[in-house]
Amino acid sequence: MDTVEQAIAGSRRRGEQTRARYPDAEGYVERDGVRVFYEVYGEGEPTILFLPTWTFAPSRIWKMQVPYFARHHRVVVFDPRGNGRSDRPRELEAYAESEFAQDALDVMDATGVQRAVIVSLSRGAQRALLLAADHPERVVGAIFLGPFFPASPVGGLRWRIMASPRLRGMFMRPPVTTRGWAKFNAVHVQDDYRDFVDWFAARCTTQAHSTRAFEDLVDWALETDAQTLILTMLADPAVPLRRRDQLELARRVRCPVLVIHGTDDQVTSSADAAALANATGGRLVQVDRGAHVIEVRRPVEVNLAIREFLDLLAPP
Repeated sequence: MDTVEQAIAGSRRRGEQTRARYPDAEGYVERDGVRVFYEVYGEGEPTILFLPTWTFAPSRIWKMQVPYFARHHRVVVFDPRGNGRSDRPRELEAYAESEFAQDALDVMDATGVQRAVIVSLSRGAQRALLLAADHPERVVGAIFLGPFFPASPVGGLRWRIMASPRLRGMFMRPPVTTRGWAKFNAVHVQDDYRDFVDWFAARCTTQAHSTRAFEDLVDWALETDAQTLILTMLADPAVPLRRRDQLELARRVRCPVLVIHGTDDQVTSSADAAALANATGGRLVQVDRGAHVIEVRRPVEVNLAIREFLDLLAPP
């Protein structure tokens, strides 16, 4: 195990920022030729597994949670395939939600974690739902932040339209405009990746005084490339992005659930968050004026809500 001085020196060699806490162990799991990087912090039950969000960002997206919870819990994080220190496969099938869910199980096995509380953000909700529904024996509880769950009648409409077979073909053709959500287009992402990155990072950090969060998101997104991100946009979701299918998946979750959502989230809707809480019988916490990456900009409210949930599962 590295000393603190060795860890700091290693991070500087890799061009990383100095961290509030360094991992106690790290390693890789490998399946079908794809390596996925993980880190382990602290000790204590229940173990908390922070799942990767969209491949737009590595596991550093949880940097405001890891040091806090590692004081009392074992905390495990891993980089999504396509970003961070994980591999960047070039096959579409490699980015299916089922692959990310299996990565989580592989990391749990590699780190000796039998059961964990899983925490997800945005797109990570899809792999979290798969884990909780299909592997209930491995999940103590599930926490969803700004969940990508297009199941409300109006709130999830944008994502359902974008995923429809009719518009899927337009995704691969040059767009008529590149304003707003029309930037979600393969040709534009490939032609001007930085413009797409800046725009989407801005959508995630709409709360005032979020400059550092915006800069972090941009830096993290630039750790991957346009081709990789396009593959994740085209890959299979957990289930089809139809209301009925999404709700059926959520209703198969039997563990305790907490949903946290910012009222100013401009990527996922409050109605979708409420639909997820209702379908799973979970609790919904709305953070006033919170944006999409709520765990970065509003860590106090988020961490305290998670801690309260953990104390209900396993009283201290």
